[in-house]
Amino acid sequence: MDWDEYPRYAKEIADWGAEYYRTLRDRPVRAQTLPGEVAQKIALNPPEKAESMDEIMADFHQIIMPGMTHWQHPSFFAYFPANSSPPSAVAEMIVNTMASQCMLWQTSPAATELEEMMVDWLRQALALPEGFKGVIQDSASSATLSAVLTMRERATGWSGNREGLADKRKLRIYCSNQVHSSIDRACWVAGIGQENLVKITTEGNNFGVNIAGLKQAIEVDREKGYVPAGIIAVTGGTGIGAWDDLEAVGKIAQSEDLYTHLDAAWAGSAMICPEHRDKFWRGAETFDSIVFNPHKWLGAQFDCSIQFLKDPSAQLSTLKIEPEYLKTTEQSVTNFSEWTIPLGRRFRSLKLWFVLRAYGLEGLRERIRNHVTWANEVCERIRKLEEFEIVTEPILSLFSFRCVDDDAKQQELLDAINHDGRIYLTQGLHQGRKMIRFQVGQFATTRDDVLNACDVINEIWKEIR
Repeated sequence: MDWDEYPRYAKEIADWGAEYYRTLRDRPVRAQTLPGEVAQKIALNPPEKAESMDEIMADFHQIIMPGMTHWQHPSFFAYFPANSSPPSAVAEMIVNTMASQCMLWQTSPAATELEEMMVDWLRQALALPEGFKGVIQDSASSATLSAVLTMRERATGWSGNREGLADKRKLRIYCSNQVHSSIDRACWVAGIGQENLVKITTEGNNFGVNIAGLKQAIEVDREKGYVPAGIIAVTGGTGIGAWDDLEAVGKIAQSEDLYTHLDAAWAGSAMICPEHRDKFWRGAETFDSIVFNPHKWLGAQFDCSIQFLKDPSAQLSTLKIEPEYLKTTEQSVTNFSEWTIPLGRRFRSLKLWFVLRAYGLEGLRERIRNHVTWANEVCERIRKLEEFEIVTEPILSLFSFRCVDDDAKQQELLDAINHDGRIYLTQGLHQGRKMIRFQVGQFATTRDDVLNACDVINEIWKEIR
């Protein structure tokens, strides 16, 4: 295939994509293939001679498509979404065609300057104060790791990268027991260690970190000779949507001189709606680092994660490395590869520019408000079903429920729902009990899609009961 043939297949894919979205409701949400079934249909060895694009496309439709779970399906209620939208898809086609590597300002000035502007657009949309800067990361995991590494370097007097940690006192990082597993992984990778991630119990209906317990843990660790390095807070935790009292956490961090990171990967998008800020966002402006994922709820293609930084110099002091071949002569420009762990960087800001202009903040707010409303509606319907209980009440568009019987029955019901294919849900644990999570956030879902899920759940329950 050459560039003369490219327009034919690009048009074919565009036509297929439009039809794919028009017919998504006719497909099972989760792939219905068995383990190894797709691999058995793929040649064991790479081809020696070129094959035609027609053959390749035929195999894509026959082999690959049956094994795909459809994250853009309107009845995807499982993990937090990884959304798409037509303007985002168009932007990604452009980015993939140009295939630019945007590591330095000079390697694509427009990519760097658009990224700076899109981060500031979103800073304004989330009502963060002027002065916050930021960078587009691939995922919240990378942003969190960057923040944890910064905590490490700051606590070691910027000597950890140079000297290692072997001869230093143990560092401690604090969070609630509702944080995402990416926090644990960041502590592994940063060399801090799982045992030095101190998880504090939660309190209240928000299941936020116990503030007295947090303060006490820091005091006890100092007495034992540990070095407190930072606090990681959460708003909209993955399990049940837990959120910390950000103002209280910020005050402790300030009094203890600790670096702070806020994981708002999912719920951060909802902060474009002013009515949610008083509960979930008050005190966010005190944090040194904040992450949220436009790819989760704003219609931007995965991957696209924003890390806001109150003062970027700390993260730059942690991550910046400048070999001769990366030095540039331009003054007063931003080289975003110095802000992140990967050197190479995709042109992620283009899809944000397209999406924010194509829908406007009000169009995006309407979607989020609908999702929150519909989640509450379907929760009430499930509550009224015989032999069901609501385990955790809706937090934004996330809640959880159980059927009667033991944990094994929850898994049996969940597996039956997902094998049925009409909707897709996931399980979780809350206070030692297995439950089934339900979140509304798919970009194209409708009220009918959401409420229909209740009928599917009840129908399948009756079949297996």
